[in-house]
Amino acid sequence: MYFYDKIIRPRRYAMEDQVDRDLAQWQTECPELDVSAIAVLGRVFRLATVAMRNVDHSYRANGLQQGEFDVLATLYRAGSPYALNPQRLAEAVLLSSGAMTNRLGRLQSANLLTRRANPSDRRGIIVSLTEEGLRVVKQALPDYMAELERLLKPLPATERTQLAALLKTLLISHDVKAS
Repeated sequence: MYFYDKIIRPRRYAMEDQVDRDLAQWQTECPELDVSAIAVLGRVFRLATVAMRNVDHSYRANGLQQGEFDVLATLYRAGSPYALNPQRLAEAVLLSSGAMTNRLGRLQSANLLTRRANPSDRRGIIVSLTEEGLRVVKQALPDYMAELERLLKPLPATERTQLAALLKTLLISHDVKAS
């Protein structure tokens, strides 16, 4: 019980969450098993599920799905002329090239992006936002950001900064490296 009482449920948190209850069950059933990773990653997984469910409403309100928003937002944040090659896009949104090709086809059919020959590489293509794609992503972005703010509301700015730094430390060794 040391692990649970000293590590999982520090005294400053009077309330328990589902992960606390899960850990207590694991402690009872498998006291010899180190389940400390669940204290962190179980919460990350649960928060990711909650966040995706909540932000999905902002996507749908703007006629998009998450993957579509990801591509449009990636092109938008790349800056004018809002264009990248498909490989860079796939790396940024963690998709295989086949999945990216399918997603680009749907977005092109919806007139949200175009694909054209790459002037500096005759074998490649460049994906660009259309005016409609730019309008849609600009319209969807405030709703998306407002939902993210609602999700983080319980944390003061200093704790947000600490959490961001800790998550960055974890991700650096696992993140896909863009070349």
